[in-house]
Order: sequence, then C-alpha cells, then structure tokens
Amino acid sequence: MTTTGSMHDDAVWPALPVDAWADTRQTVHLWTQIVGKIRLANTPVVNHWWNVTLYVTTTGLTTSAMPYGDRTFQIDFDFEDHRLRISTNDGERRSLKLEPRTVADFYDELIAHLDELGLSTRIWTTPVEIPEVDTPFDEDVDHASYDAEAMNRYWRSLVQVDRVFREFRSRFVGKVSPVHFFWGGFDLAVTRFSGRTAPPHPGGAPHCGPQVMHEAYSHEVSSAGYWPGGGPEGAFYSYAYPEPPSYKDVAVGPSAAYWDVDLGGEFVLPYDIVRTADDPDATLLEFLQTTYEAAASTANWDRPALEAYGTPAAAPARGRMATPLLPGICVSERLAGR
Repeated sequence: MTTTGSMHDDAVWPALPVDAWADTRQTVHLWTQIVGKIRLANTPVVNHWWNVTLYVTTTGLTTSAMPYGDRTFQIDFDFEDHRLRISTNDGERRSLKLEPRTVADFYDELIAHLDELGLSTRIWTTPVEIPEVDTPFDEDVDHASYDAEAMNRYWRSLVQVDRVFREFRSRFVGKVSPVHFFWGGFDLAVTRFSGRTAPPHPGGAPHCGPQVMHEAYSHEVSSAGYWPGGGPEGAFYSYAYPEPPSYKDVAVGPSAAYWDVDLGGEFVLPYDIVRTADDPDATLLEFLQTTYEAAASTANWDRPALEAYGTPAAAPARGRMATPLLPGICVSERLAGR
C-alpha cells in the first residue's frame, strides 16, 4: 500500500510544527473535551470507554450518532468550513463558527443549541488528562486561539494516519479497538488485545479517578497512536500494558524509532520522519508492526490465533489463513461443496 501523491507531498502528509500552533491545539483540545463529554453523557458505556471517542471524517471529527430518548443526534467538527455542526435524525440543524473564541464562549453556545433542540445535556465541566489545566469549561477565558490553516493541516494529517492505522488494524482477528480519537489525550489510537486480563492500572492522569484507567486497561494491550504534541512535529507512539520483561530492549523499525523514558516508557517515531519518507505508509506500518511484535513476542501472546488474517505479505504465512480473507471466499467454498 502506498500513499497517493508524490513523495514528500505537503498536501498529503502536511508539515505541522508543534510550536506554530500550540495555542490553537490546546484550545481545540478543550473544545473536543466538551463534545466528547457530551457523547459520554449520552451513550451506554462500552468496554475500555470506546463509547466516548471521536472518529476521523472527510471534513474533520465526529461523535457519530448518539441516542437521546427515541431520537439520535450527532456533532461534527468541520475543519474545512470551520464550523461545529449539530444534526438530528428528525432534520434539525444547528452550527457555530470555529474561530478565535474562548472555551467558555464555545461551551455556552454549544449547550444553548442543545437546549434549543431538546437535547439538554449536562456534563462535568472540569478538563481531564491535561496537566495544569483545571479551569471549568464555562469559566475558561484564557484559551481562545484558532488558527484555521493549522487545524486544516492537522485534520489532513489525521486523514492519512487514520487510513494507515486501519490497514494495520485489518491484520488482526483478535480483539482490536476501532481507530478512534481520544479527546482526553488529543490522540488517534488503535489497540490490540491479547485476551488476557491485566493488573490494575496505577492511574495518575489529571482529574481521572482510578476507575477510569482500571476500565481502560482491564486487559493486556499493545497500543499505538499519533499525538501532535511531541517532538518538532508530533510523534507516533507504541506501548504495552503491562510492560513485558525485555520489551524495551527489542530492536524495532524504522531506524529513527527509539525508546522514550520521559513519556513513561514507550517506543516513539517522529511524525516528520514518516511524512518525509519515500514511502510514508510503509515507514509507519513498519513501526506499527515491529513494535506490536515486540510486545506480543515478549509477552507470549498466542500470535497464530490472533494474526490469522493479518500477516504482512513479506512475512511467512502463519495462523489459520495464509492469505487475507477476500470477499466471496466463504460463499464460493460453500457453493463448491454443494
């Protein structure tokens, strides 16, 4: 699989210097927390909090449809037209501008629109998982930045990462999360599970009680993601919980990947290494695959059972199927047996 477009095409894999949009990133991070908490308040709890995440779309990020009694509604960030849109299954629509505005102003207008639509939702207004930020949304007049070009570039980076993460996800038949955006950390992530339970997570994220992390990490994982706040242009990461012995000592690829102690112990690959590579997709997939293999091998996962459809083409076939499951195979086999 290769990226559409020429090598180092900034329109495909855009440059995104961290320092150039730090204020915008933090403001929008808080806006996504407001929207994410609205989803949390209106959806049934799903294992590992999968019910609270946002998803990449052709224009930005979405909650997807959320229930409200016998109605449904959806909230979408549009980073092309720079609007937040609210839509309902019965045809009601509201929107507000994404522009330089305080978190308090964004919160007040969004909640007012929900009230007008008969979708009144009350949330806990304290931010979570952001060190040294604890002003309630409805009181926050300090964060008020919005660089439209930077947000468009960030969304376009998410489109590419989401696409490659989905390819990586498809290689696994064990339990695996959707590719989804966690507004707590402002990162896009995909997580594979061994099927075994894990010891209680020690927690420690700001304004997150121990039960939050206990549920998030109730089972053994190898998780990878993209965070736009680390390194000169953000970074990809991969970690295992619980961390297996000798995991950090395994050689992973590409050569620019490294083990970062400062982030709590995880493998890291700078975003700019991927976007400037001759083949960004292959570079990122190498990082995802080798770091997963480091976790699965050192923790003795049942890889033949978990990777039945997912062996990369260049690797030896293993598991129940040596080739990907193609559309129609099962039907063809059944018809041939008649």
